[in-house]
Amino acid sequence: MIELDGSLGEGGGQMLRTSLTLSAITGRPFRMKNIRARRAKPGLQRQHLMAVQALAAVCGAEVTPVDVGVGELEFRPGAIRAGDYAFDIGTAGSTTLVVQALMPALLHADGPSSVRVTGGTHNPTAPPAHYLDRAFGRVLRQMGATFEMELERFGFYPRGGGELVLNIVPCRRLQPIELLQRGPRIHAYAEAFVAGLAPTVGRRELDILCTEFHLGDTNCRQCGLPADQGPGNTVLLTFEHAYVTEIFSAIGERGVTAETVARRVAEEASRYQASEGAAGAHLAGQLLVPFALAGGGTFSMSHLSQHTLTNAEVIQQFLPVKVHFTRGAHRTVCAVET
Repeated sequence: MIELDGSLGEGGGQMLRTSLTLSAITGRPFRMKNIRARRAKPGLQRQHLMAVQALAAVCGAEVTPVDVGVGELEFRPGAIRAGDYAFDIGTAGSTTLVVQALMPALLHADGPSSVRVTGGTHNPTAPPAHYLDRAFGRVLRQMGATFEMELERFGFYPRGGGELVLNIVPCRRLQPIELLQRGPRIHAYAEAFVAGLAPTVGRRELDILCTEFHLGDTNCRQCGLPADQGPGNTVLLTFEHAYVTEIFSAIGERGVTAETVARRVAEEASRYQASEGAAGAHLAGQLLVPFALAGGGTFSMSHLSQHTLTNAEVIQQFLPVKVHFTRGAHRTVCAVET
């Protein structure tokens, strides 16, 4: 039984999701106390509870009784089973974080699987659905994974109701890769999605990003959504490089101007551009699990976060790998070794 303290390091939900994923894959049970202890609302929230329930369903795990607010659990996995799964978070909790926890596990299933998760697809504190396919998904495909992802319906806070669908086939073993350089930028574009709000909201966001990054009209895309998927708004900036894709995003908020929302995206993208890392800080933290499952590989990142350091510590509890970070002036290099 692996014993984990959820208050260590970054102290958020990623510790739990990584533990669930790797427990299912390795068959090693774990107990975690102080779940999300460093968050304003500690313990399990709806999206974390759904991650527990989803991984338990996929691998037939035995789990101690859990509910919203619970701060400790024990998880004893069984064999990972392929199937057609559907999970409803019941709130605007992040569908992307649930799907991201399921993806590595289902790569180890005994056949193809499909998963439909209902909830929030674009949340202030989680990667948007587009990120999962374009950024994280691109690297996973380079490592040998085969899957398709479809955003069937947007879900904004607080209503939720979005639907993200994953179809995935098993992969005997992910292949180690080296991702040290971005390569030349091939394409850049901005998208503003608006549902149940004035179309001018998206236009104002795009004006900021298109001017800041010299994108041109054809690369500034305003996307109107059905009103029943809102009210809500998100703006995305995608950089496609030769070897990696990065996405920067922000969510519209009541009382916050469209220009302020767009400038948040611009500031994050500018920090990435000023660095020499292949992956941005958020993507770097998510790449650790597939690189560890591949048994090796190296990648560079724009910034080494506490989130990434904590995730590395958890991974090393489950897998026979060592994760090393070498900080440089303009990037940090991560090396995973067996």
